[in-house]
Amino acid sequence: MNWSTVTEFTLEGFSQYPKLEIILFVLCLLMYLVTLLGNSILITISILNLHLRTPMYFFLINLAFMDICYTTSSITPMVVKFITKRNTIPFTGCALQMYLSLAMGSTECLLLAMMAYDRYIAICHPLRYPIMMNKSVCLQMAAGSWIIGCLTALLETSSALQLPLCGSSINHFTCEILALLKLACTSSFTMDMIMLVVSVLLLPIPMLLICISYSFILFTILRINSADGRSKAFSTCSAHLTVVTLYYGTALSMYLKPSSADSQETDKFITLFYGVVTPMLNPIIYSLRNKEVKGAIKKLLNRNVFSKRL
Repeated sequence: MNWSTVTEFTLEGFSQYPKLEIILFVLCLLMYLVTLLGNSILITISILNLHLRTPMYFFLINLAFMDICYTTSSITPMVVKFITKRNTIPFTGCALQMYLSLAMGSTECLLLAMMAYDRYIAICHPLRYPIMMNKSVCLQMAAGSWIIGCLTALLETSSALQLPLCGSSINHFTCEILALLKLACTSSFTMDMIMLVVSVLLLPIPMLLICISYSFILFTILRINSADGRSKAFSTCSAHLTVVTLYYGTALSMYLKPSSADSQETDKFITLFYGVVTPMLNPIIYSLRNKEVKGAIKKLLNRNVFSKRL
């Protein structure tokens, strides 16, 4: 079966567990709404509050917007399937969904590395921070992350959809590229190399840059004499480090494990975690571990309450 003859794909999802499917749908829908609310609030306060117009929050706005897009692309097929009682998705819809998931996930990997570099400059070179992380540099770093993420996703998606297929039933709840590649009639050396190069480019290399950045940050913090100074420095990094651990931990377990190490059922739950749970936790983590964000939220709420009383 050539890809050009496929007009739609069947998403099996969790259909073999009907009771679990209902529970997962309700949980995912609730988490999706929390993700939309949390990330929208984070974007709003970062834009409206003058004190938060810094490089760190500029990258945070990008991350929050990316999480909204990423979760939307991941959770939409499940919601549509449950509401319409149809488990099929058009070829173009599957291609678009796969591309968006890959583009958002790839860009997030790079953006987290850029955020680690930002923290490194802020803590290790505070006097040079305004010059080294000026508006132009921040825009270039963010734009570079988006461009590389979108181009690698386009390469992966276009290459995957040109493989000859021996079926149209995807054993997943979304058009995930690894699940789709299992439908290929023959192995493709070119596709294998593309997946390997992209995986290395977007996972171990950014992770290495993050580890190097935090190694320098740790050495700098330990040299700070003031306990309050050390505590403040740690607090500015702890939220980002928590998000990095959650995201890279699940992504690495998904894309850099041997294909026979886990079943496809395990892959579904891993995808569900980093596609739904992690984007929901990101704004919560940044809010709970950041006094500036909590202060901005309180000011925004007080302003709204006061305006309503008037």
